Amino acid sequence: MLKLDHLTVIAPTLAEGVSHVKSCLGLDVPFGARHDYMGSHNHRLQLGNSVYLEIVALDPAGIEPDRARWFGLNNQEQVRADWDAGRRLRGWVANTDAMDAVVSTHGEAVGEKVSLPTADPTFAFTIPKDGSLPLDGAAPSIIDHRGDTSYIATIPDLGARLHSLILEHPDPAGIAVLYRELAIENPPEIVQGLKVRYRALIETPTGLKELT
Repeated sequence: MLKLDHLTVIAPTLAEGVSHVKSCLGLDVPFGARHDYMGSHNHRLQLGNSVYLEIVALDPAGIEPDRARWFGLNNQEQVRADWDAGRRLRGWVANTDAMDAVVSTHGEAVGEKVSLPTADPTFAFTIPKDGSLPLDGAAPSIIDHRGDTSYIATIPDLGARLHSLILEHPDPAGIAVLYRELAIENPPEIVQGLKVRYRALIETPTGLKELT
């Protein structure tokens, strides 16, 4: 069984990502961490039920990892193109404690298992070999926290709560089959659309807002 772990806004820069989320939700998402093993950094915000929002971008002061970065961050031209096209909430991450089984049956969709951080593995994450988003973001990245639940308490809670997640896709039926095969608990609602595009309805202290 896979469960929603977090939503990902993939930005050309962290400043642009934080500004976009603030314009959508009216919330200033605090800084999270630098990923020295991936050359990226993020801001994070709790969304209730152990789910959170991540704003992630390439870290210009970070290292060049020995493999492709996650979330398609190696391809900055594509990140910028998606951003300019309004595809900013670009995907989501699902958690599981059976990653090997998921990769063995759906590795072509979700990518290969990578233990991170590489010097002292504390969690596992799926990343396609070229670092691209799984199925252009329609399939989730997979994370195995290896029994650690303490991370959620370190993420700021500003009162935002996820109401629903909607995926627009040119082949809703095909993606629905994939979600059923992956045994995803409460998967995104899938509707017809020209390209992969997400919308999240999020309850905030000032009302229900939409993040795109």
